[in-house]
Amino acid sequence: MRDPRFLAGGLFAAGFLALGAMVAVAQSGTEADTTDGPGPNLVIEVAGEANGRIVIDLMPDVAPLHVKQITTLAASGAYDGVVFHRVIDGFMAQTGDVQYGKTGGDLSMAGMGGSDLPDIPAEFSEVPFLRGIVGMARSQHPDSANSQFFIMFAPGEFLNGDYTVVGHVIEGMDVVDAIKRGDQARNGSVSDPDRMDKVTVAE
Repeated sequence: MRDPRFLAGGLFAAGFLALGAMVAVAQSGTEADTTDGPGPNLVIEVAGEANGRIVIDLMPDVAPLHVKQITTLAASGAYDGVVFHRVIDGFMAQTGDVQYGKTGGDLSMAGMGGSDLPDIPAEFSEVPFLRGIVGMARSQHPDSANSQFFIMFAPGEFLNGDYTVVGHVIEGMDVVDAIKRGDQARNGSVSDPDRMDKVTVAE
């Protein structure tokens, strides 16, 4: 059975609970801080219409289980060659389907899979979804995140408190902005998508 892992409840669903408390990521207007924190960095070499490097400061203090899973997958090479299968202009770019999202394979089910590792319990926090924030994709069940993640092009307040934040972009937002967009009429599905050529972890 297909299990699409994306923003449950619709692409631009509103009415989610917004937690108006202290945030773990400093913000300037609507954009996440680009200061490198104490956590490990996820370094993504992007190829396709977008070419360059994205560096994500991961936040184990906010989502330790999710960060551990991401770094484990990256260290094993599981993310290498995985495409940005769902990219919605003005919203976010989604990737990380190591099961069905590999370049050169059949991408018809990209976005439906995960990894060989188990799903992760939700680690929702008070960190808001600003431009540059990285969150974990999931199905409608809150504890269904596995390997897929998304990078915000713009703020998405309706996601606050309902999706796990795992990090923020500290380098390469220009590369993020250049990622090939998908067809909004097809739920952001991308034809001939850009890809993560190489993903590594830097401590």
